[in-house]
Amino acid sequence: MTNPNVLLSAFADEAANRKTAIEQMSTLAGIGLKYYSPRFIDVTGGGEVKHVVDLNKSEYRALRKLHDEFGMSVTSIGARVGKVKLVDVDDGSHNVFVPMKKYLKTEVAKTIRAAEELGTRLIRGFSFYHPRGSDPRDHIAQAVDQLGQIVDQCAKAGLLFGLEIEPNLIGETGPLLAELARKVNRPNMVVIWDGGNVAAQNKNPVEVYNEYKAVRKYLGWMHIKDYTIDPSMEWTGVVDEERLKNFVPANRGDAGHELVLRDLREQLPSLQRKMKKLGVPGFFLEVEPHLKGGGQFGGFSGPDGMGVAVRALQSVLDYVDIDYSLRSFADIQAARGF
Repeated sequence: MTNPNVLLSAFADEAANRKTAIEQMSTLAGIGLKYYSPRFIDVTGGGEVKHVVDLNKSEYRALRKLHDEFGMSVTSIGARVGKVKLVDVDDGSHNVFVPMKKYLKTEVAKTIRAAEELGTRLIRGFSFYHPRGSDPRDHIAQAVDQLGQIVDQCAKAGLLFGLEIEPNLIGETGPLLAELARKVNRPNMVVIWDGGNVAAQNKNPVEVYNEYKAVRKYLGWMHIKDYTIDPSMEWTGVVDEERLKNFVPANRGDAGHELVLRDLREQLPSLQRKMKKLGVPGFFLEVEPHLKGGGQFGGFSGPDGMGVAVRALQSVLDYVDIDYSLRSFADIQAARGF
């Protein structure tokens, strides 16, 4: 009996000390990955780091040439869509508010353009910040309406929108994320599981696993990071993302990867059929480890940390009998025309 398989990917900017495209492609290709999600990148190596949705035509063209040179393909756009305030109130946070009509014409439109330029059908996004101190459940109706508008705009371009679980946002727990997915109810919206983002909310592996089960039927792909609960950090109900320092590889920590991936193994055949029917090559596990630090809009692991994180994920996958593929000598021969 053959094992089910996954596609491995990574947020390449985490692997690059200076965020240059050459660093990002070189590190991931050397590790053996064939897929990545772009986020922050210096395409030309001139020292100007941009978010991928802010690149110009010539920069997209240069990045595509590097993809060809290094044999890399884009998994998803590592977008920031939905990481803005839902309501225009001063709640003491630094998060910005953008009226929805303007947001669709600016950030959402730029993100769709990036996906089209870089040949991916997937966009990662979020579920909006509710006013600090308020109950996220009080804002579900508005979040569903605005997410529906974003997802519909993606659908017009033939793209899928992945809604990621994330602290401090309306979809910060498995049950809340599942409720958003059920109420948005669009065929081109799936959810992205990230156990590290749940463990960072002071939750143990069993609690994380139970939240994963709440979103299982809506899954589209997964981000892989892990987090060890810090007993010295007083839990206030809000994650101070700039203080998070306890990210660890996937074979340690409190995100329950063994439990989650063992269950995922049973779901993979149907998940692969679903994603392939939606035009995606398979089910992705995407490494976003934050091993040297993480914050509100990104993280950093370095080339060494990315290697550690990928090998840690491989060890868990081997243990739970999920197959994956890295670059092989046959791939190199094919690239040389043999």
